[in-house]
Amino acid sequence: MNMYLSVAVGGALGACARYGVGHIVMRYFGPGYPYGTLFVNIVGSFLMGVLIEMIALRWSVSPELRALLVTGLLGGFTTFSAFSLDVALMVEKGEMLAAALYVLLSVVLSIAGLFAGLHLMRMVVA
Repeated sequence: MNMYLSVAVGGALGACARYGVGHIVMRYFGPGYPYGTLFVNIVGSFLMGVLIEMIALRWSVSPELRALLVTGLLGGFTTFSAFSLDVALMVEKGEMLAAALYVLLSVVLSIAGLFAGLHLMRMVVA
């Protein structure tokens, strides 16, 4: 039961953070393109790399704390389901180039963000 509670608390915090960050990004870049979703997916992937590498190299955490941070917080913060909806809406509007660019940027930059987080922590911690 502690694991479920840990994931639930982390998920609530992550979802609130996603909403806040997405709102701020949309205010700066406008609602015409899903910049907020793109931003949180890239940042979330980077933070996942940082967190996983810290746990692997230096930070011994309980399974409950790991579940809270990784599955809950970052799972609630990143927005792959929202990403999928954004792509579907663009496709339905006939914006194929914008949709393709969004998919490419989301996948490539999110994976790059994760590797950047891993690399940063290996440089800092190791």
